[in-house]
Amino acid sequence: MHSEQFWDLIEQARIQAVDSCDADEVAAQATALLATREPQQILDAQQILWDLMATSYQAPLWAAAYLINGGCSDDGFDYFRGWLIAQGRTAFEQAVADADRLAKLPAVHAAAAEEMELEGEQSLSIAWDAYEKATGTDMPDDAFTINYPALDPAWDFDFGNHGEVAARLPQLAALYPQ
Repeated sequence: MHSEQFWDLIEQARIQAVDSCDADEVAAQATALLATREPQQILDAQQILWDLMATSYQAPLWAAAYLINGGCSDDGFDYFRGWLIAQGRTAFEQAVADADRLAKLPAVHAAAAEEMELEGEQSLSIAWDAYEKATGTDMPDDAFTINYPALDPAWDFDFGNHGEVAARLPQLAALYPQ
């Protein structure tokens, strides 16, 4: 499996999901689809997933997650990025390029209106669960590596400072006023 196939899998899962904005539902569909693949492809998908997690390990996205979810711990940021992956390739790539573009997503508008958090913890275990379903065994502990980049020091401020976040993410801040 390569990156294109992984994103195709996510897109198929989004199509099969009753609510394509529901990250847990997309993750369940992706797990079922991936479980039909060869074990090596599942292992490849695990590495691709964590490569995407490393790519999205960015301070602007963390600030966006903090704003959207009313706070964001380390684990919360992982779950937010899991949600973002479940939104599909276009949403993911646009948000990685410019976190403020999250404000254009209908799911973010709905979350703002309903005061809901955007998390996709189940997205992080798509490959793990698929491997177990396909093989009846746990995925090997060394199935993936992850190397998070350093966060941009220009974003080293308290994400609870709404004025600072609003200056950098104005479209999102407009959806989430103080």
